[in-house]
Amino acid sequence: MKALTKEKRDQLILTALVTLAVLIGLWYGLISLQKKSLTHIASQIVEEKTKVSNADKLIRSAPDLQAQLEKNRDKLRNIEQGMASGDMYSWIFLMMNKFRANHRNVEIPQFSREVAVEPGILPKFPYRAVLFNVRGTAHYHDLGTFLADFENSFPYMRVQNLELDPAGGRASSGDSAQNERLSFRMEIVALVNPNTR
Repeated sequence: MKALTKEKRDQLILTALVTLAVLIGLWYGLISLQKKSLTHIASQIVEEKTKVSNADKLIRSAPDLQAQLEKNRDKLRNIEQGMASGDMYSWIFLMMNKFRANHRNVEIPQFSREVAVEPGILPKFPYRAVLFNVRGTAHYHDLGTFLADFENSFPYMRVQNLELDPAGGRASSGDSAQNERLSFRMEIVALVNPNTR
C-alpha cells in the first residue's frame, strides 16, 4: 500500500472523528430518547393491563355484590319493621310490655309521651328519633339484666340518663326484699321507621 500523504491522513482522521461524533450524537439524541420512550410506554401498558384486570374482576363480582346488596336491604327492612312507627305512645307501651314478659321483676308503670329529638349519631343521618321518659322499680340485678337484654335486642334504641334511687316508701324491717328495690328513671331514644308516617 502506498503511504498516505499527511493531508490525506489528517482528512481521514478528521472524517473518522466527525463520523464518530455524528454516531454518538445520533445515539444520545435519538436512540436513547427512543429507549426511554419505549420504557415509559411499557410501564403505561402494564398500568393499563392492571386497570383492565381490576375492572374485569369487578365486573365478574357484580352479581355477588348485587346479591350482597339485596341481602343487606332485606336485613335493613327487617330491622326497620321493629322501629318506632304509627302512634309512638302505643308503640312504646306495647313493645315494652312484650319485652318485659321475660323480665317480670322489673315494673315500668310510667311512660311519657314521645319527644322528637336529633339522633346525634352521624351527620346527615337518614332517621328521625323520639325520646321517651320511663320510670319504674326493680332489684339492682334484675334491672341490670333487663337493660343488657334491652340494648342487645334493639339495635335501634338506646338507654340514656339512667338515674337510680332507693325505692320510695319505708318498708318494715322484716321486709328486706322491698328494702332492696330501686326506683329508676331513664330515657329511651328510639329511631323512627322512615317508611311509615
